[in-house]
Amino acid sequence: MTRRIVRTSIQLASITSIVLFLIFLLDNRYRVLPNKIHTYLPIHHPGLVITDITVTICFFSGCNVDTKVWHHIEKDLYLDQGWFSHAYVHVQRKKEEELLDADRVVLDVRIGRLDPVTSEKNKGDKQWESRPGGIWLLRSAKRHASDSQKAITAVDVLFGADAVEPRPGWEIKDQALLISSSADIPEPRLSVRRGPPHPVTKPIPRVRKDGKFKILQVADLHLSTGLGTCRDPEPPSPEGSHCDADPRTLEFIGSVLDSEKPDLVILSGDQVNGETAPDAQTAVFKFAELFIKRNIPYATILGNHDDEGSLDRGALMSLTESLPLSLSEPGPATVDGVGNYVVEVLARGTSTHSALTIYLLDTHGYSPDEAHFKGYDWLKKSQIDWFKETAQTLKNSPSHKDYTHIHLNMAFLHIPLPEFRNLDKMIHGAGSAPETPTAPGFNSGFKDALIENDIFAVSCGHDHANDYCLLEHHSAPSKELQHSIDGKLWMCYGGGSGFGGYGGYGGYKRRVRVWDLDLGSARVETWKKVEGDPDGTKVDEKVVTDGGRVLNG
Repeated sequence: MTRRIVRTSIQLASITSIVLFLIFLLDNRYRVLPNKIHTYLPIHHPGLVITDITVTICFFSGCNVDTKVWHHIEKDLYLDQGWFSHAYVHVQRKKEEELLDADRVVLDVRIGRLDPVTSEKNKGDKQWESRPGGIWLLRSAKRHASDSQKAITAVDVLFGADAVEPRPGWEIKDQALLISSSADIPEPRLSVRRGPPHPVTKPIPRVRKDGKFKILQVADLHLSTGLGTCRDPEPPSPEGSHCDADPRTLEFIGSVLDSEKPDLVILSGDQVNGETAPDAQTAVFKFAELFIKRNIPYATILGNHDDEGSLDRGALMSLTESLPLSLSEPGPATVDGVGNYVVEVLARGTSTHSALTIYLLDTHGYSPDEAHFKGYDWLKKSQIDWFKETAQTLKNSPSHKDYTHIHLNMAFLHIPLPEFRNLDKMIHGAGSAPETPTAPGFNSGFKDALIENDIFAVSCGHDHANDYCLLEHHSAPSKELQHSIDGKLWMCYGGGSGFGGYGGYGGYKRRVRVWDLDLGSARVETWKKVEGDPDGTKVDEKVVTDGGRVLNG
């Protein structure tokens, strides 16, 4: 009896295996399984697949394209600099369940003048199809090809010989699209994604095993679409040679990343030089790629120039937030500005307690009341209220209250607070002030709010040649302040880092600021690294806090 049951079970298992194998073969060829089942197959990526790609030249009369068939990628390949025409990449795309027998899925894209098959050793039976702009497509007539990880599922356009692609699953083409355009217009390059979108999870910053945490503040990168042109480079380029801004800027930042090995990078505004960034996405990808390839988390705030290109503040922050290792957030919609948020650095090991809180706030752009307060905008009441409420909520939360060491707090802005004008309070040996601080004309009182909520330092950017720190006190020193830092606050500039922004002022060299925190002893040091220094000297090294107490410098 037992043998009969075993024999029957084996026969049933064999028949089931054969049936499943036959179904798998039929589905691979004819897609016979219901779409709901396909959705749960591990090699399946739901959504759209690309079935064709082309380039269309559009004149005054518009683009001669059937919009019901072709999807328009909203980037003029001439970057709106063409005299009489525009050019766009158009794609055909379909939902997988809507694919017909006649549809062909794009499996590969090449750019060039010659058929790619001429350069391949193993030519096989590949048949590349030519499209305008030097595009060559390899397409499959098999319906199941859409389930392949080789299937192209999205297409984008980036610009410039130095364009990079930091998004996982995406691949930028080495060769630019072959279209006639001015040499002054950065060359357009296709970027394609294969398979499904890759999920991106935010990293969790954490104190290292040795109890330390290092922050690199990078201010005013001023990256462009394309290579960009250096402004006031120091040291200057050799006579007669051209200085490309972005490669020199990124090489400098990369060298500091490799030598300092920070745990977190804070980009404190004007990452994008809006005036020279007709495709801001390309500029954003350049700085993001620096950190992603080194596996370093980063957080951004926006400056007054970031949104002067092709993307507004909301779109810029959404784009940056979507990238790997980014901690950037748009912040509450009920608070003025874009990018008011907090980064919590957890204690070492597996602790869920916060050791360091970093506040990032949007200082907006230009004055909304130029008649009365010339120059730049200021932090609004809703932002200061949000900061106070958030600081108190965090302070009373278990993640802060149950932390057994001294908890530290700091903040980053782009435009300096009005108190940065108090040059008589500059800390000796902590930097210089070659240019007049361009702080807002209206003082909304944020400095006192920082002190009242135990912030030991606030650091900004904006004025490129300034790199000093000063020591401020609460406006009402007689007031009983319930905090651990005795009413004192370090206020520092990061120093301009990008060659696409102005320099000058007697030979200013680009620089960045390092914040080195020992969370075990609540000791904080800061210094700067200067471009072109082969020894990597720590410039203006200072101790900011020791045992949680703010020092006088």
